[in-house]
Amino acid sequence: MTYIAADNRYDSMPYRRVGRSGLHLPAVSLGLWHNFGDDKNFETQRAILRRAFDLGVTHFDLANNYGPPYGAAETNFGRHFKDDFRPYRDELVISSKAGYDMWPGPYGNWGSRKYLLASLDQSLDRMGLDYVDIFYSHRPDPETPLEETMGALDTAVRSGRALYAGISSYSPEKTLEAARILREMGTPLLIHQPSYSMLNRWVEQGDPNLFAALDEAGAGSIAFSPLAQGLLTSKYLNGVPEDSRAAAGKSLEKSQLSEDNLRRVRALDGLAQARGQSLAQMAIAWVLRPQAGGGAVTSALVGASSVQQLEDSLAAVTNLSFTPEELAAIDTYAVDSDINLWASALDA
Repeated sequence: MTYIAADNRYDSMPYRRVGRSGLHLPAVSLGLWHNFGDDKNFETQRAILRRAFDLGVTHFDLANNYGPPYGAAETNFGRHFKDDFRPYRDELVISSKAGYDMWPGPYGNWGSRKYLLASLDQSLDRMGLDYVDIFYSHRPDPETPLEETMGALDTAVRSGRALYAGISSYSPEKTLEAARILREMGTPLLIHQPSYSMLNRWVEQGDPNLFAALDEAGAGSIAFSPLAQGLLTSKYLNGVPEDSRAAAGKSLEKSQLSEDNLRRVRALDGLAQARGQSLAQMAIAWVLRPQAGGGAVTSALVGASSVQQLEDSLAAVTNLSFTPEELAAIDTYAVDSDINLWASALDA
């Protein structure tokens, strides 16, 4: 059946300006890191994407190696785009990234100009797109000069293969340097994509911290893993389900389900219930709260394995406000819990 988007798709989702750019993103965006590879049902993928757009999610986030296998999420998304979303291309923000292992040999990883631009061309081919809206350096490369990596992003934009440039998992210091290089090239840094959740608060640390660096650079942010790889949901409150990421050792290890972490999660769940939200909804809303030093996360990036899970996450936007007392109570339990799988990138 031909897909026709809901007429009221813009009625309930708030949109936020990205830094000092003219672009706005939905408060909650959909990431295709999991659940869109060849190991997942294609029709379930279709239903999730359709429902997301009907509820105002205009931003779909991918990367070259999302799958499994590598590239499968982009290939599958390309089929969905052709079947359902091509008439709505100008209402969509589609992003991709390169920086992690993608193909064999010395040119299929990290941050060289050769790898980034070749990967972007492959991503466009897999998705059947003329351009992506945002192209990211997925992680800093300790061996490639930052000028080369940023130069590749600049070329991507100037060539029309991307509209904006972004970075992911860069330290505050490297973020400022990357922004300076891009600014001098004439391609401003649009956005940074860090991991961030109530149990992973590295972006608030340091002097400057990442939020201060982004404010100085005029860039926005989109937080991935706001649910701490599923830990900040009701899934693990009573043990480890057989079908969970932790049971499969997929981006959440059983060792991270320590009694200390679970105690904090249970306490946070109680605070969420008092707010009339699920734990996942409160976790998303918390990431989107205004920062104490000014600014805020532009968008929270969530995944979804079902339409029901997607709808639960998106319902977070109905209650994004916190009282000072609620934030103080949350801070009692919202502490770093050794779950940042991307911490090593910050040392690159």
